[in-house]
Amino acid sequence: MCDFFSDLRAMYDVTNKNPYIAETLLHAGLIGEEEARAAEAEAGARGIGLLDCLADGGRNKAELFAALAARAGMEAVSLDPATPPPVAAQLVPAEVALRYRVVPLRRSGGILAVAVGDPFDLETLDTLRYILKDPVETFAALPEQIDATLARLYPHGDAEGPGQVGDGSMGAAPHPPPDIIQDVDDAVESDEPVIRLVNLLILEGYRQRASDIHLEPLANRFRVRYRIDGALRDVEPPPRRLHPPVISRLKIMAGMKISEKRLPQDGRIRIRAMGRDLDLRVSAIPSNHGESIVMRILDKQNLQLGLPNLGFLPDDQSTFDRFIRHPDGIVLITGPTGSGKTTTLYACLNHLNRPDRKIITVEDPVEYQLTGVNQVHVRPDIGLSFAAALRSILRQAPNIIMIGEIRDRETAEIAVNAALTGHLVLSTLHTNDAPSAVTRLADIGIKPFLVASALRGVVAQRLVRTVCGACRTAYAPGEAERLLVGAVPNLFRGEGCATCGSTGYFGRKGLFELLSVDDDLRQLIHAQAGTAELRRAARAMGMRTLREDGLRKAVEGETTLPEVLRATMKEGDS
Repeated sequence: MCDFFSDLRAMYDVTNKNPYIAETLLHAGLIGEEEARAAEAEAGARGIGLLDCLADGGRNKAELFAALAARAGMEAVSLDPATPPPVAAQLVPAEVALRYRVVPLRRSGGILAVAVGDPFDLETLDTLRYILKDPVETFAALPEQIDATLARLYPHGDAEGPGQVGDGSMGAAPHPPPDIIQDVDDAVESDEPVIRLVNLLILEGYRQRASDIHLEPLANRFRVRYRIDGALRDVEPPPRRLHPPVISRLKIMAGMKISEKRLPQDGRIRIRAMGRDLDLRVSAIPSNHGESIVMRILDKQNLQLGLPNLGFLPDDQSTFDRFIRHPDGIVLITGPTGSGKTTTLYACLNHLNRPDRKIITVEDPVEYQLTGVNQVHVRPDIGLSFAAALRSILRQAPNIIMIGEIRDRETAEIAVNAALTGHLVLSTLHTNDAPSAVTRLADIGIKPFLVASALRGVVAQRLVRTVCGACRTAYAPGEAERLLVGAVPNLFRGEGCATCGSTGYFGRKGLFELLSVDDDLRQLIHAQAGTAELRRAARAMGMRTLREDGLRKAVEGETTLPEVLRATMKEGDS
């Protein structure tokens, strides 16, 4: 078992051969390519860490270590083992500090600051959060300074003070629930490689730009897959015997009941990886061969999008901007699950979020926390439904309301009434195209004259993979392709390279279909026109269909024809 995890330990412990080390130091310009390769070879032959090898060659180890800490999003500090902070030993019990090799520094404003010797290690921050039940701020210090300081702070393997955690006052230390403490302790003492494996799975998924991580028990193997650019990819799986401890570890991190294996559970993990704050939405369900877990990676910085980053063509962006500049009315984003509706909604909120506007959202769940926005998490189990939340927030006098999804008549009626009484309402519907949103509202039970009065615009969207810029090549289209795009000299595709994982694609962008509700269309809605008639009228006003938008982007080299055909239907298809 130790042999199997030797590579995992190496990837996380900066005293070993971590592949991030050479890459980081090269990028920072602290070492050259030849020196890095030579040092890696020598470190492997001598069985020492890369930093130690470079230091033996005359490099400043503290400077190199500070560059690694910066990559991990931490500040490097220098500890004086001879004079550790006098009250530090009272901040963290000796058992915890020595086991996790953390040096307590101070407590300020309710936040406990500690120093760790491995800036790439997620284990310390994660485990301390559960053991200490305190917000923890981590700094990085050289491992030898960590060990020397701990030896002075806890000379007898015990704290000089009472060892309670909190504000330093006398009294019993707060503890997490006993089952959680025990499970964490057991994992650390007997299954430390499992903790490192879980951390590695998360970090590697994030490094490969995965939107979610799937851990699935099969009859004879433990399958792990990453969804990258909308497509699932298998990765090298752990041994089947590791499925139970890996699932237990993730359930502990997500705050789930590890003893409950018969019912689905949902949880959340908050971590910091490679300098980024990540939220992982975790779903566990029982299956034939054990529990299956899916972790959706939510990177807050991915939502700092302007409208141009969504992929609108210039004329569509102008139309969409006009939709959301209305002081009132409803703007709907439609499409199936996974089509990027949430990203578009949050981009709208970022664009509209100003100090002179009050924005309230009603979501299930709140996926990202936005500064300056009041966000309400729907809780149907206690009676806080979309409709109940909406009724209350209207008394909060908001300018803009975002509803995660219009699911039923009651929610739709309140949204329409809000739009008709001076609020801009943003929401989503599950329909295949933009004109279908109008008939969908009527099917829910909203009177056509109310839909006509309240609706300002509808955006239908899909996501397609974009051509990898590193291996993009032009080619002459064939006869069948020319029937779709006309007489264009070239189309583009990716040949496959290391950057895109040999897929030819890197990243995704949206395809859009924008329905603008003008006076003519409003009359058709009021007259209860069907979807086909609404579509014809919208096309006459200049609306591009999803497929037309995709074909135009394929011609411009942003995506490929197979992607467009996969994601869209031609007009008239059902």
